Amino acid sequence: MTISTVEERNPETVHIDLMSTKEILQTINGEDHKVADAVQAVLPQIEKAVDVIVSGLSNGGRLGYFGAGTSGRLGVLDASDCWSTFGIETDQIQGFIAGGDNALRRSVERSEDKEELALLDLGTFKVSPKDVVVVISAAGNTTYPLTILKKAKEMGAKTIAICSNPKALIKADVLINPIVGPEVITGSSRLKSGTAQKMILNMLSTAAMIKMGKTYENLMVDVRVTSQKLYNRACDIIEYITGVSKTEARKYLDAGGKNVKIACVMIEKDCNKEAAEKLLKQKGGILRKVI
Repeated sequence: MTISTVEERNPETVHIDLMSTKEILQTINGEDHKVADAVQAVLPQIEKAVDVIVSGLSNGGRLGYFGAGTSGRLGVLDASDCWSTFGIETDQIQGFIAGGDNALRRSVERSEDKEELALLDLGTFKVSPKDVVVVISAAGNTTYPLTILKKAKEMGAKTIAICSNPKALIKADVLINPIVGPEVITGSSRLKSGTAQKMILNMLSTAAMIKMGKTYENLMVDVRVTSQKLYNRACDIIEYITGVSKTEARKYLDAGGKNVKIACVMIEKDCNKEAAEKLLKQKGGILRKVI
């Protein structure tokens, strides 16, 4: 028995154009339920990938996501969110989409088939042996992702590939290949395949950041305070961790340069900002190890 690919017709949706709105939505929802099970089946590979990413980032490397179309957009989205959520440097996790920023809003014709676009993005990223390169591709057979992986390996980087095709040609140090089955609309890989990619990318970045001490319990203690909403959230986090009043939390957050970790250490260790920074540095920036 062969395993269905995203390019094959889904027997459950052959007559979807004759369904009522309610039936269409129920059908799509039923297919979406299959995605979580497919991702669960590849958790061992996701675990390996997280460990590779943590090792790379902990040793001064960077993480680069590369993809075309929907796959590229999802990579850019995940990379963009990490800066504010986990307080990383802007270049530490980067996302690239074949065809550049224009491709974020509209399709760039045959971008997945162009080797030159892969070479252009790799040149911009400046891959080094310390880095981890993640290729995202539903089919895993097109020129852009295959070129990225080949060249990244030649440059000594660790490689991870995410696809949804049992017949994928793609090869990497870690291959994450959840088999989601044929799409509701034949070949429309922005559906189940895209959902699986989003779930996996969430796991990769979130688990890696947790392992690197970017959270305390389940609180984002490295959040960048760039808006009033995030300022209020930062105060709530300080209040929860240290037990001080909201007024005191605001005072220490301001005194700590809008840094939640520094504010918490200042409170718990009754010290100034400079001493708090030193204590955090001694413990690799991991708040739990300090307090």
